[in-house]
Amino acid sequence: MGELANCARCDKVFVQTTNSICPDCIKEDEKQFQIVYDFLKKRENRQATIPEIVEATEVKEDIILQFVKENRLRSSQFPNLSFPCERCGEPIASGKVCENCKNELSSDLRYQQEIEQVKRRNEQEEKQKAQTYYTRSRNN
Repeated sequence: MGELANCARCDKVFVQTTNSICPDCIKEDEKQFQIVYDFLKKRENRQATIPEIVEATEVKEDIILQFVKENRLRSSQFPNLSFPCERCGEPIASGKVCENCKNELSSDLRYQQEIEQVKRRNEQEEKQKAQTYYTRSRNN
């Protein structure tokens, strides 16, 4: 069952199920998607970039980027559609980060895991040293 919420766009109260925007804003998005898609369906417009689409259709850039991120407009069909990497801003066609950032993040994660392993190993060695008992003979 949905709960009452304010629309993230128009602030109107609606019963929220899965979307954070109201049904009226969803309808408006669909209209704008259809405008953009009709523009891109034409052979001469398939190579259009996002600024060119904004200029021709008057649909806001962030809404077009949302369509691309949601995979409603695919870069396989429209090769010049891209959006910025969330980390460095490089243009990408899918995902949230570019390959360079993925590799860098993976490298950082591996390095951090190695540090954690060394810490655990050192802690285990310290525990073993603390558990070792030494005795002295009385004759000495």
